[in-house]
Amino acid sequence: MRWVKPLLFLAGLGLLAFIIAEIDLAETWHLLSRVDIGILLIFFIYFLAFLIDTFTWQLTVKHVPLSPLWIYRFFQMRLAGEAFNNITPLAGMGGEVIKAVLLKRYYGIAYEDGVASLILAKTINVLALILFLVIGFWFVLRSPDLSPSYKSVAGAGLSALVVGVGLFFLFQRTKMVSLIDKFFSRHALNAWAATALRHVKAVEDKLVAFYSTLRGRFFCALMFALLNWILGVIEIYYIMKFIGYPVSLVDAWIIEAVAQMVRAGTFLVPASIGVQEGAILTIGAVLTGSPTAGFTAAIIRRVREVIWIAWGIIVFYVLKPDISADNHTAERNSD
Repeated sequence: MRWVKPLLFLAGLGLLAFIIAEIDLAETWHLLSRVDIGILLIFFIYFLAFLIDTFTWQLTVKHVPLSPLWIYRFFQMRLAGEAFNNITPLAGMGGEVIKAVLLKRYYGIAYEDGVASLILAKTINVLALILFLVIGFWFVLRSPDLSPSYKSVAGAGLSALVVGVGLFFLFQRTKMVSLIDKFFSRHALNAWAATALRHVKAVEDKLVAFYSTLRGRFFCALMFALLNWILGVIEIYYIMKFIGYPVSLVDAWIIEAVAQMVRAGTFLVPASIGVQEGAILTIGAVLTGSPTAGFTAAIIRRVREVIWIAWGIIVFYVLKPDISADNHTAERNSD
């Protein structure tokens, strides 16, 4: 199966090459030049969204203080982790390993706590995404610019995502691993399997404890995660305004909802290369009448993403010693 990810990446690059061949590049460059200093606002909006997402993750580690210093530390770890999530062929999970290792190595947070926090953060973000997409689907149904076929495809995609996320959440909430363990406890397991199952159960217990006893934090994290997705709408709104194709906030919500649904459905494609551009181009063309406007918005998004990836790699490879220097202080603060 090692060839699947490279093949999907090449397919995405092929789709992107096809789009570039069909688009008016001169017009694209003209629209890009219109953004000018407005790119600083685009970067600030994404910085704010990234910071909120970082705080959402931090909320899942109950013994870590909610202080500016710890937000800074989690921000650094998330920068490094998300960079590797985008560039490694591990379906967006390569960076999660890095985050767990950084939590343990530099801040003394046990792997069980670190892994549980990462699963919780992912789950909360996806639950918030479902809420965001449900609102977006309502806007899609009410939009006079979208044909019934678009609405049907959006409904089918949302339904599939809801079922998948619901099963994933139910798997955590019902302690399914413990049920599996009870079934297999009647049979002899080798030492490796027994140890692995024990670690998974420890993580599972922490997940259930968070959902059951820290409901205030869970609700707060869910609201912050939803705000993070809404900031994506504001980003699209200003991008379209800067390039000369202004849309309403409702239409911006529809564009962002479609883009995020496509990203969620194509998580096996590294950074959703090609498919993200195709999605924004398609829905942007329907709502603005200009495929070039949609493609330009996608390019701005991609440039911003590349800059963030580069920043994350720098944090991991260059600033890592600075993180290490704070190790002893961090451990004392977490006690």
